[in-house]
Amino acid sequence: MAEAASDAAVARPAFYARGGGPVGDWITLLHPPYTAWHLGYVGIGAALVPSLDWGVFWASLAAFALAVGVAAHALDEWNGRPLRTEISDRALWAAAGLSLAGAVALGISVLRHSGYALLPLIAAGIVLVLGYNLELFGGALHTDLGFALAWGAFPVLVGYVAQGPRWTMAGSCALVLAAVAATAFSAAQRRLSTPARTLRRRVLEVTGQIRYADGEVGALERDALLKPLDGALKLLSAVAPLVAAALLLYRWDTR
Repeated sequence: MAEAASDAAVARPAFYARGGGPVGDWITLLHPPYTAWHLGYVGIGAALVPSLDWGVFWASLAAFALAVGVAAHALDEWNGRPLRTEISDRALWAAAGLSLAGAVALGISVLRHSGYALLPLIAAGIVLVLGYNLELFGGALHTDLGFALAWGAFPVLVGYVAQGPRWTMAGSCALVLAAVAATAFSAAQRRLSTPARTLRRRVLEVTGQIRYADGEVGALERDALLKPLDGALKLLSAVAPLVAAALLLYRWDTR
């Protein structure tokens, strides 16, 4: 009976986590809101160039969907099972390897348009996916700043460079400002998601009281602490994709 109560007290590992067997596990693994969030940065970077090649944009978006949406998340799940899925280790490694290889192939396929400036970014992407999610190099990349740069500034930079733009002072400044904004935005994501993950994955129960200045006393519970964190993350996860969509639709209309 106590074991059943303990199991009931364990929250879902993420607000987007699903049950329902293998299909639910794979959907959960993809972190749909967060993947869309970071794919939005690719669109923002691409929208900054004077002449946007739509084929290169879709290839860039697909590459990041594979590298971040599948490969990075598969390795992260293998490294400690934070989402508590039942996907086998072999399947996780197969998904990670094939997806990362596909992302690299897509990057190489646009080199004729992008130029060789994209090559070091392709190499950096491999290092980030493996280094961050497997906590290589003593975990040097697996930090709040590492997260913000890898999944904030980096996709903006790749989205821009993949377009092979003519480098100008104004364009370079716009790129820097967008990358800084994405870094700050991803840092805010990390500030919210870290305590939310702790409450969901490590905390069984929160007990206590909140005493207000007017004398009212309220209960302090885990769900009450999670609600504003999850609520903010759900809303913010829509911002980058919507901003990217607005910019790209504008570029489509003025092409």
